[in-house]
Amino acid sequence: MAETKTTKTPVKEEKKEKEYIIPLREKCRVVPRYKKTNKAVKSVKEFLARHMKVRDRDLDKIRLDSYLNEFLWARGIKNPPHKVKVKVYKEGELIRVELAELPKKLADKKARKDKIENAALEIVKKKKAEAKKAEKPAEEAPKSEDKKEEEKEKKSAVVEAGAEMEKAAAKKMKHTAKGSVKAPAVQRKALSR
Repeated sequence: MAETKTTKTPVKEEKKEKEYIIPLREKCRVVPRYKKTNKAVKSVKEFLARHMKVRDRDLDKIRLDSYLNEFLWARGIKNPPHKVKVKVYKEGELIRVELAELPKKLADKKARKDKIENAALEIVKKKKAEAKKAEKPAEEAPKSEDKKEEEKEKKSAVVEAGAEMEKAAAKKMKHTAKGSVKAPAVQRKALSR
């Protein structure tokens, strides 16, 4: 008989993604008012420990996203939402939970945070590029087309901002009283009394 060799290749665990709508009303109904949102957070973790088959139902292995936490706490400690739709990712033994559909307010907040992080990354890249240029002195390159376009955009933005300020000043002047020259003197007398 011929022997066959089998080689075991390491199988990478793929991220398992699932969506759940977690009911919170029944669990939060039975606790005192000042503990309802705390119970809602714990209920989310208990639900996911049960459905994602967490060993020993250890709640420390379940990590809530900051936006999910903020969504649960948005209406205060006494009035959590009645249900929440979440996306769940299983990474080995660790389970990450995100809000499936961000409300407008949280979506805007996330966009601002991403924009700030991207700007910070760009600054770091620029500094690294400048450090490399400082190490290797090179001939100065003429301004690229991108820089010229940026300058044009900045100039047009300044012109637009000036026009808006002029409109606002004209509107303010239109709505002020004609006898406003005497108004500050009258106000000073009233304040001195």
